[in-house]
Amino acid sequence: MTLAALAVGVGPTVAAPSDPVDPASVTVSPGDQDVEVFAEDGAISRTKVPAASPFVGAPVMNAAGAAADGTVTKIVNNGSTESKLDVVMIGDGYTASEQDKFREDAAAKWKDISAVEPYATYRKLFNVWAVGAVSAQSGVSGDPKQDTVRKTALGSRFWCNSIERLLCVDIKAVDTYAAKAPQADLVIVVANTAKYGGAGYGSTQSPLGYEGIATVAGGNSASGQIAVHETGHSLGKLADEYWADGAGPYQGAEPPQPNITTLSADRMRQDKAKWYRWLGKTSPDGGTVGAYQGGSNYPTGLNRPTDNSVMRSLGREFNLPGREAMIAGFYRHASTLSSSTPVTTRLTATDHLTVDLPVSGTKLRWYLDGKEVTALRDHKSIAVSDLGPTGSKPAAHELKAVANDPTSAVIDPALTPALTRSLVWSVTR
Repeated sequence: MTLAALAVGVGPTVAAPSDPVDPASVTVSPGDQDVEVFAEDGAISRTKVPAASPFVGAPVMNAAGAAADGTVTKIVNNGSTESKLDVVMIGDGYTASEQDKFREDAAAKWKDISAVEPYATYRKLFNVWAVGAVSAQSGVSGDPKQDTVRKTALGSRFWCNSIERLLCVDIKAVDTYAAKAPQADLVIVVANTAKYGGAGYGSTQSPLGYEGIATVAGGNSASGQIAVHETGHSLGKLADEYWADGAGPYQGAEPPQPNITTLSADRMRQDKAKWYRWLGKTSPDGGTVGAYQGGSNYPTGLNRPTDNSVMRSLGREFNLPGREAMIAGFYRHASTLSSSTPVTTRLTATDHLTVDLPVSGTKLRWYLDGKEVTALRDHKSIAVSDLGPTGSKPAAHELKAVANDPTSAVIDPALTPALTRSLVWSVTR
């Protein structure tokens, strides 16, 4: 879409509680969500929280507020939803008069996230949508005091499960607003607070197709790292690389996640398994790739690739196996090749054709009836007349564009096919 803002309806009308409720007093109940807690020192742990929030409140809105509620703004536009990974940011605790502030906070949060590799290299694969949710009151529950209560569209609250920095939301309310965006591959809730905190709902499976929700403080620059870690789960399918004190040893089968294993480094080499191709290489998070004890909440029985990546502590980089998995995750939703000319278009000799290569360094090849037109290598715009189809009678020809991302960050043969995409048109001479 090319429009700047699209009004798409109103948010959920869930009644506010009749009496104030202490955010720390909400108890765990059936249907709980497994979430990650992010401490100020970068440490990560897990707990369970309710899927619903008692602090969801539908505001009494005038015409301006009703118009703003559910408004969708494209704050990063890199192309159509069909070829991009669509990030949806939903505001909470922003009143009708604070929606511009929400969009500014959302844009700043994306800037923080996309500065981290491999996001920085692949940022043009993403669209970012801001969904405005008008709240009755400004701010969130649990800020500045534990007993502070705010009626908000998504029911955001600190002191969730009696943990001060844990910022919880109402899952159904989030889904209602996420559905207003044209596409939701990744969802981040931006809360109107400067207090550090957030949560990672890694186990949430939405009927809209996205996996996981990250909550972050819109006015706190450090909270963007929470979203970076959480997308390691949702996009990279990565396991956590930390463990819980006092937990017993892992005694299960080999885990499916690419960054955790029961195998030693020698056994990985012998079996050609997991991250064996990266063993001994210098990793961007520091040190060399090996088999470091502890991970996926177990202190023993499982090994991780490096000592301390972002999947163990905030403020760190993805390690080499993690970076590879993230790039593969990007390409599950986005394409290294796209064009504004539909492949159903029948081209003629008078037409011009342009393709988009969002990733720097991508190699482009053109083929006419299966034979490469070498003179057009890496040309993103071509004139069909330059292809030179011949023949005494009008005939249909096949024109194919093939793009390949030659990155050295993906070396697993099972993942490399996703780095190549093609588009095919019919050409009539």
